[in-house]
Formats: sequence, C-alpha cells, structure tokens
Amino acid sequence: MSHSATTASDGSPVPADGPEGPHKTNFWALTVGSIGVVYGDIGTSPLYAMRESVVAAVGPGNAASETVVLGILSLIIWALFLVVTAKYVLILLRADNNGEGGTLALMALASRAIGRGRGSGLLILLGIVSGALFYGDAIITPALSVLSAIEGLKIVTPAFDAYVVPITVVILVALFAVQSRGTARVAAFFGPITLVWFAAIAVGGIWHIGQNIVVLKAFNPYYGVYFLLHHGVIGFYTLGAVFLVVTGSEALYADLGHFGRGPIRFAWLVVVLPALLVNYLGQGALVLADPKAIENPFYLLFPSWALLPMVLLAAAATVIASQAVITGAYSLTRQAIQLGLLPRLEIRHTSESLFGQIYMPRINTLLLVGVLLLVALFRSSGALASAYGIAVTGTMVVTALMSMIVIRKVWRWPLIGALVLMLPFLFIDLTFLAANLLKIAEGGWMPLALGALVMVLMYTWRRGSRLLVMKTRKLEIPLDSLVASLEKKPPTRVPGTAVFLTSDPDFAPTALMHSLKHYKVLHEKNVILTVETADTPRVNPAERVRIEPVGETFLRVVLRFGFMEQPNVPKALAIARRSGWQFDIMSTSFFLSRRLLKPAAKSGMPRWQDRLFISLTRTANDATDYFQIPTGRVVEVGTQVTV
Repeated sequence: MSHSATTASDGSPVPADGPEGPHKTNFWALTVGSIGVVYGDIGTSPLYAMRESVVAAVGPGNAASETVVLGILSLIIWALFLVVTAKYVLILLRADNNGEGGTLALMALASRAIGRGRGSGLLILLGIVSGALFYGDAIITPALSVLSAIEGLKIVTPAFDAYVVPITVVILVALFAVQSRGTARVAAFFGPITLVWFAAIAVGGIWHIGQNIVVLKAFNPYYGVYFLLHHGVIGFYTLGAVFLVVTGSEALYADLGHFGRGPIRFAWLVVVLPALLVNYLGQGALVLADPKAIENPFYLLFPSWALLPMVLLAAAATVIASQAVITGAYSLTRQAIQLGLLPRLEIRHTSESLFGQIYMPRINTLLLVGVLLLVALFRSSGALASAYGIAVTGTMVVTALMSMIVIRKVWRWPLIGALVLMLPFLFIDLTFLAANLLKIAEGGWMPLALGALVMVLMYTWRRGSRLLVMKTRKLEIPLDSLVASLEKKPPTRVPGTAVFLTSDPDFAPTALMHSLKHYKVLHEKNVILTVETADTPRVNPAERVRIEPVGETFLRVVLRFGFMEQPNVPKALAIARRSGWQFDIMSTSFFLSRRLLKPAAKSGMPRWQDRLFISLTRTANDATDYFQIPTGRVVEVGTQVTV
C-alpha cells in the first residue's frame, strides 16, 4: 500500500502522520485549514441533529423522559466514536490512493488491485452509486445547513419567521455567485471562523452539563441499547435522525489529499470531537431541565444577549460547510470525467498555486437550481432533515464494501481479517441506511431520485462510449499496416508536424484517414497522440510521455494524466523534447475528428438510452478547450457515426 505524503499549498511535502521535523509549521496550518473545510459539515450538525432525534422519539410537542434523552445521547456519542473515529479517522484514512481519498479514488485503487477480471464491473457500479449519491448530499447540505442557521432568528424574535426562507435564498444565491472567483481568499478565513464556532458551541454546552451532570451517564452504551430494545419501530426510526450527527464523515476521507492524514486526525481528536460531545451533552441537559427547549435546543443553550451573534456565527459556519460540499462536487465531477463516467465539461482553474481549486460553471448552475428547489419545496430544516440521511448512508455502505476489497487485496490481509475488521462497520452502516429508508415518504425520495438520475447518466455515458469505440474500430485500419503502405507509396509531403488525436493508438485515427482522402498529402512528421487517464490521482512528470517510433515519419505518443489532473497537451508535449522529439507548437497542426452521432436501427442500448447518449455528447465540452490546445492550431474533420 502506498503511504504518500501530501503537499502544502507551496508544493512542499507534508508528513502524513504528524507534526515532525521542518514541516511542523505546515502541519499546524493544515490542521486549522482542515477544521474549516473538512469539518464544516459535521460541525454544523448540532444545529438540528439533537432536536430531530428527540422529536422522532417522542413526537412533536411531547416531553422527553430522562431514559429517552440518555438513550439518544448514548447513540449520538457512540455513533461519533464508531462511525467517525474508528471507521474513518483510524481505518479509512489509511486507504489512500497515492495520497488521495474519496469513493472514486477508493474505486480506482480497488479496481487496480483486482484488475479487469471478475468483479471489476461491480466495482465500477459501486463507484457510480457512491458518486451519484454524493450529488444528493451536495444539494441537501447547503439548503439544510443555511436554513437551520437562519431559523435561529425566530428565537431572537418571532417577527423574523416570514423572512427565514427569503434570507436563506439570498445567502445561497450569493454563495454560488462568488464561486467563479475561486475560494483561495475566502478559504483563509474558513479555519479560524470554524475554530471560533467549535469553541462557542463547546462553551454553550459546558454550563448546562454542570447544571445536570446526569447526562454524563450517556457514555455508557447500555442506555443506547436499552432505548433501541424498548422502543421498537420508534427506536429504529429515531436511529435515522441520530445519523444526522455523522453526516459529513465522507468529507474526512474525500479531503485526505488536500490536508493529509495527520492534520485531519489531530483536528478531529483534539478539537472537533470534544466540542461536539460537549455541545450534544449540553443540549441533552437543557432538554431534561426544560422539556419545552426541544423547540430549538441548540440556540436555547445561549443567553438572550448571545443569540444574534450565534445566529451570525452559525450562518458563517453553514456557508463554510456548504462551500466544502460545493467544491467537493467539482472535484468529484472532474474525477468522474477522467474515469470516463461523465462527458467532458468546462473546468476553470481559479488559483495558480493551488491545483485543486477549480470552478465548473455547469455544475455550479445545476447545484444552485437544485438547492433553491429544495428550499422552496421543504421550507424548513426539520422537513429537509428527513431527506438528508439516505444519500450519506448509501455512500457509507459503498465505501465500507470497497474498503474490504482494498484491505484484502492491497493491504494483503487474510480474508477473515478483512471481514472481522469491516463487517461490524458495514452492519452499522446498513442499520443506519435501513432506518433512513423509513423516511422515503417524508423526503427521502429526493436524494434517491437524484441519485438514480445521475446513475443513469453515468451508466449511459460509459456504455455508449464503449459501444462507440467498438463500432468505430470496425471501420479503422491498424496503424502499422497503414504506415507501411504509406512508406511504400508516399503521398505528397508538406512541411511541419501533424498531431492526430485518437483514443486507440493501435489504429489509424479517423482524422488521418479523412485527411489523406480529401487532401491527399502527408506532413513531414506525423504524431498519433493518445491521452490516457491513470488510476492514480497524479502522474509523475517523468512518466507523463511515452514515445514509440512507427516507421520513419510517424511517432506514437501516449500522454498520461492522473484522474485528479487537468490534461494540458501542449505542456505535456514540451516534456517530450527531453526524449529527443523536436516539438515546435507554432509549426504543428492538431487534427481532431468531430463526430456527428445518429441513432442506429439496431443498437446495443434501448432507443431512449441511445438518444440520451447522443444528447450527452452534444453537451460535452470541446476537446480543444478540454485538452488546452491552442485553437489557432486545430483542424477539425467531421464524420458521421451511427450508434
């Protein structure tokens, strides 16, 4: 297994496991940064999680007994210990793909371990499911988080009740509007603001714990088990609300490459976990002392003079939590494009020094539309909370399944060891998933419907792309045969270099065949260029270019990029000069084939899926822009293909 060090924003390596040596300063900077970006989502869960759990157990307007409160607190505490601390912080943070985390990185790591044999298709399906469900999370998190924060205004004065939704909409529109400017400047404030947030919620909880220390009994798991055993279906239903305390756990793993294992672990164990525990225990103590406080136990922890500052701080914290999921959606989409699960989309880099900071206009627009629809449809955090858990629990189940493959194949554990380690966590995840499925009618249908839509899009794109490759290959000529025949009877030569892009370097590109057919000339130098996506996040520059001569005037060049990298063909070709290829972009023409797809009478897919694939190809970003090729050096050759 690879234990690669991550890098700081200045490019210097940062140890994965702690503040050692000369990089101690970087460690602390990354720790503070991770508090803002990684823990923004899970850190805002106290706004609604305790309230929803107690209401689910006793019903709206009813008082909760000490047994119920202690049972719910015990479930919350042990969910944080088992799901977040044990599964994610201690185990999954070690399952890195060259320093990168997240479900698609885990899928690529597991796929590389088992090869293309039996089970590879199932792994791809699991990756598609987890990716699709993440988009549901990315739409629900901003809507739920910002709504729950602004609802605190109703505690300040009921006169604000009618303005909660409009204020939420304004904040969300502003948040998505500034995405195109990049997050570099704003991100510098994320860590300190969230650090203040965790300090504030801890202080709010400590005083109430002192007033009712009986809540400390909740550390005994007996109370949680007793609650589940004696409340039947209601207890199981409550478990779905308790799960809200661990939403955001996937961000721990997904942001591994940005901050490193050590800073993420340290931030959780020293800052985030203690603050969350103290706040939840404080809310429990308040509800025991004043059953009516269940209306909004989070804000009622604080004295009246502190309410408005806490609402403003909560609004800032929820915007930060939303920012983390939005940028996560950009990163996930880029990975999906590179892994062949989605068509090419425009990617803009918003920082010259931080590679991971990107902006995707179409994804941003789709997310904003989805978020605003949710706010308009549900109108309160309580109603929206029912829709939240299914997307996250589904992703967690998939992560647990893929991690078992990695532990077995990559870590080379015996099968029984991998099962003993991960089956308990899989059981917990499946239990939470089953509990959340009870909420389908109350809003849980939304992430499932969205996930199903994204799954259909991903599967259609992957299946259609493969069918298209198979059909075009039947019409193509092996490159070696064509080059041999051209050298026997060479056509007229023209000065310069021609670069023909193709997905299969063993066959003559369509653009080359059409160029010979129509122009009846050949350049002095010809390059058959293929861009490959590796199953690692990044590729060492020394392994970026592979050159192989084919005859006297042809070269076969393969450029390799990691699935976290944005392909830049001219920059990569410049590396080829070190291999002896004299490359001058100003005397080079790039030939691309632009396919016009038509539905075939008999296709490998249903007619509706056929048309969907054709629609997706039309929305794909231009290859010239995607590969960052100068538009003035590109010649496009049109072809018509039936699929």
